[in-house]
Amino acid sequence: MYKKYTIGKVISNKMNKTITVAVQNKISHTKYKKVTTRSNKYYAHDENNICNIGDTVKIQPHRPISKKKRWILIEKILKK
Repeated sequence: MYKKYTIGKVISNKMNKTITVAVQNKISHTKYKKVTTRSNKYYAHDENNICNIGDTVKIQPHRPISKKKRWILIEKILKK
């Protein structure tokens, strides 16, 4: 298994066994050095439908499960 993981916030759980996770990244501008926040959305597999909107979760890369789902839920860190 991968040792990489990502921490993000659940923004949707309307699909069966799938959650949408928003991951925030801080990027520094190369010339002006201003720090901005960018976000990516990932679809993650949630086998038991345990996550709710607003939860903080840990996800890791996985083999393709469906057309857009390439991440799997490792653990729920914080409840909303």
